Amino acid sequence: MAAIEAETRLPHHNSKDFAMVLLCSLYGGAFLELFTIQKLLDHINAALGEGSIVYAFTSSSMPPRSANYSARIHVDCPRIIPGYMTNLGVMITLDDFTEDNGATWFLPGSHERPDPPSEEEFFANARRVIAPAGAGWFFNARLWHYGGHNHTDQWRHALTINMARPWMKQRIDIPRAMADMDLSPWPESVRQKLGFLAQVPASYDEYYAPPERRKFRQKYE
Repeated sequence: MAAIEAETRLPHHNSKDFAMVLLCSLYGGAFLELFTIQKLLDHINAALGEGSIVYAFTSSSMPPRSANYSARIHVDCPRIIPGYMTNLGVMITLDDFTEDNGATWFLPGSHERPDPPSEEEFFANARRVIAPAGAGWFFNARLWHYGGHNHTDQWRHALTINMARPWMKQRIDIPRAMADMDLSPWPESVRQKLGFLAQVPASYDEYYAPPERRKFRQKYE
């Protein structure tokens, strides 16, 4: 809630993004601790490889008696490469997900469809992510889904991490955005998943630097 409040004070904040923290890692703490949880990393690495990095890291909070920008039939990845997943969605429930508070809807098997299903088809065949707080839902980011509406008097919070292949550009250049933050207390898994080990060299000096000082130095590409 502190991060949401901070975002609403930004001069460029708009109503579409209300209740969404655009880049959670900027707020440190528990947001970074996620990338030290081996069980989480194991699932991500199994799907996209050990070199995978964060494409986007947002909150997905539903205000009381309301919804957020996810309340539409959509996908979290624009590209389709048959037989090859470029992006993995990871939703972490911070509160119980129920039918009343906006549990996400999703259409099974829809990840290779280029065009959205009609609302009639979607809601006739969709399932919901009914899960307790602290659960993780992993999904192909091409899956057509819908955020739902919160019909309760309480906030419903979640985090959504979009993981990508390391050769892809991030939605926000996270290493540049976090350049002033001290990440030295955190294990390398945090820096790796945030893209710090997959940066493109910006000069000849960086390109020809020794392996330990190269911008792109992770083992898995």
